[in-house]
Amino acid sequence: MDYIPLAVPFFLLAIGIEFLYGWIKNKNTYRINDTVISIFMGSLSTASKLVLIGVGGAIFYSIETYYALWRMDDSLIITWIFAFVAYDLCYYWFHRIGHERQIFWASHVAHHQSEEYNLSTALRQTSTSFLLNWIFYVPLFLIGVPAKVFVSVASINLIYQFWVHSQHIPKLGWYELFFVTPSNHRVHHATNEIYIDKNYGGVFIVWDRIFGTFKEEQEEEPCIYGIRTPIRSFNPLWANLHIYTGIMKDFFYAKRIKDKFYVLFARTGWRPEDVKKKFPHSEYNAKTYKKYNPSVSKAISSYGFFQLIILTVAGVYIVENVTTNYVFNLIYVAMLVYTMVATSRWLEGRSALLMEVSRLITLGIIGILGFAYIQNIDILYLLSIYMLINIIFLPFLTRSLDEKYSHG
Repeated sequence: MDYIPLAVPFFLLAIGIEFLYGWIKNKNTYRINDTVISIFMGSLSTASKLVLIGVGGAIFYSIETYYALWRMDDSLIITWIFAFVAYDLCYYWFHRIGHERQIFWASHVAHHQSEEYNLSTALRQTSTSFLLNWIFYVPLFLIGVPAKVFVSVASINLIYQFWVHSQHIPKLGWYELFFVTPSNHRVHHATNEIYIDKNYGGVFIVWDRIFGTFKEEQEEEPCIYGIRTPIRSFNPLWANLHIYTGIMKDFFYAKRIKDKFYVLFARTGWRPEDVKKKFPHSEYNAKTYKKYNPSVSKAISSYGFFQLIILTVAGVYIVENVTTNYVFNLIYVAMLVYTMVATSRWLEGRSALLMEVSRLITLGIIGILGFAYIQNIDILYLLSIYMLINIIFLPFLTRSLDEKYSHG
């Protein structure tokens, strides 16, 4: 059983509690733009599974059915304990390679782009994990871990990782020796030179201690969050694709055949010498880097928060009432992406008026056709109210940008 859908309401509640705690303590770790995009990316990651068909599931099924060395009994507690620990070991290597090799980093980078560190960061997930991540879990099926046990322990592992994305929880004594904690996971998300490529464990930090990748958080070296090739954008599509496009660009412009293929699997950050000279990257300095935080009006921030609430509620509803109608799922995901991209433009201080108008027209058409198909007047009412609120927002959004540019 996948327990993540059950945990989502608790995730959102915990985010609200952490925000209030930080506000009361005068140590707020949230920004509306950053938080909106982090949760957008979590919603997009979940929704993408409705339309993206990965090879991993088919391979897992084939191995379990035809090639498993033996079959573990899912009624035995020892099977669950073994699977939980073994999964975390596989996760360690998936996570480590996901940082150390470019083609894997291209997918995982989405989780690290936030320049803040809070519980919403935990929800910032990639939408391209279906491509290669499954490779690291093949051994579990070969040795006979049942599929239902695998799905369950994988979801429990991910749920555990949620709470460690916090700046408010200090070191936890002896617990730090064996388990992943907020302190040692802050190190993992930091861009400071001394913290790079450390602390990959999901639940157990002992893997890092065994394989030499552990680093303790230092009081004299506060963690600075983000990535060393800053994306400087809130666009969730670009967030998922920017490393892939960089790799393809290096592949295309590299003159040596050897370099073209090596760039795909090279250590993260490696580039062909001729390409580096032609398209140099600016040097990153964690201590002097300024966060990407465009100044926008309260109207735009409120609009971003409004879209966050609506898309989150819609996402939870769709996941809980999943349909096998692929066309419906495709339309839903397409409109989800379009809404997120439009909202991200406003949060970047750029106009998305044309996108908004085309989005509302498309929504209206979908609503009319959808009503004719499913005959549900309640959904039509809700969609109409949502569109009306969007229309009311538009003049305030455009006016705030006009005032910004007229003063500056």
